[in-house]
Amino acid sequence: MNENSKKYLQEFKLYIEVEKNFSKHTVTAYGSDILSFLIWLDERKIEDVTYDLIKEYLVYIRQFNYTKTTTARKIASLRTFYRFLYREKIIETNPALGVHSPKKGKTLPEFLTEKEIEQVLNNTKMESPAGYRNRAILELLYATGMRVSELSNLNFENLNLAENEIKVFGKGAKERIVLVSNRAKNYLESYIKTARYLIFKSETNKPKDPVFINKTGFRLQPQSIRLAIKNVMDTIELPKHVTPHVFRHSFATKLLENGADLRVVQELLGHSSISNTQIYTHVSAERLKQSYNLAHPRAN
Repeated sequence: MNENSKKYLQEFKLYIEVEKNFSKHTVTAYGSDILSFLIWLDERKIEDVTYDLIKEYLVYIRQFNYTKTTTARKIASLRTFYRFLYREKIIETNPALGVHSPKKGKTLPEFLTEKEIEQVLNNTKMESPAGYRNRAILELLYATGMRVSELSNLNFENLNLAENEIKVFGKGAKERIVLVSNRAKNYLESYIKTARYLIFKSETNKPKDPVFINKTGFRLQPQSIRLAIKNVMDTIELPKHVTPHVFRHSFATKLLENGADLRVVQELLGHSSISNTQIYTHVSAERLKQSYNLAHPRAN
C-alpha cells in the first residue's frame, strides 16, 4: 500500500466520522474494509482503479464466504470511499458507480412478548445503584424504542420529562422526539434523584452532563448496557438472544399490534425510509397466523 493510499484512508475515516456522523462502529468497520481493499491493491494507485478492477476484488473476497450482510457492507464501504474521492476531486470518474450490493434476504426481527418483557424487567435486580440504573435503562429502551447508542448519548438538556418527551439524535445526526411512558419516566426520575448520585458522587446535573454514568462518572457506553442485559438474561430461562435492539423491535411490534399508524412508528423509530419500518408489519402478520392456527378448530 503506497503512502497516498494511507493518507486517503485517514481522510476518508475523518470524513465519515465528522461530516457524515457515522457511528464509531461503522467508522471502524468501513475503515477496516477499505484497508483490506488497499492492501489488496498493493502499490497500484487509487486513481488508476477501474470498474473492472473493483469487480475483480469482489470476486477475490468471495473465497472468504462472507455473509450477504458483510459483503453488502464491504461494497457500501467501497462506494462511499469512491464517492468521497470523487467529491474531493482526487479522481475524475467514479469506478464504483455501477457496483451493486447483493440482495439481502429479509429476516423477521427477534422481539419479546409483553410477558417476556416483564420477566426480563422483574429480574433486573435493584439492590444496588447500578442495578436501579439498569432497570431505568431497560424501562426506557422498551418505552421509547431508542437505539442503545441514542440512549447512551443522552444529556440532561435532552430531557423534557414534564411533557414526557426526550430529544434524541439518531443516525446522521437526525434529531427527533421520542415519547416516554409514565412508568419509564418514574424509574428515570428516581434514578436521577437518588441512584445516579450514589453511583458517582456529583451533585451537578448540568445540561451537557450525561444522564447515564458509570462508577467513574463518565458516560455509560453501549457495550456496558449490552453487558447489563446479558447479565440479566443469564439469570432467567428465556430461549431468545436478547440485546438492546430486541427492545426496539419489541416496542415497534407492540405499537403496530395495538393499531398504531405505520408512519407514526417510522417517526418514533427515526427510520429514514418507511421500508425499514414495514418489516414489523410482517412480524404482526406472522403472530396473527400463529394465533389463528392455535385457536381455530379447522386451521390445520
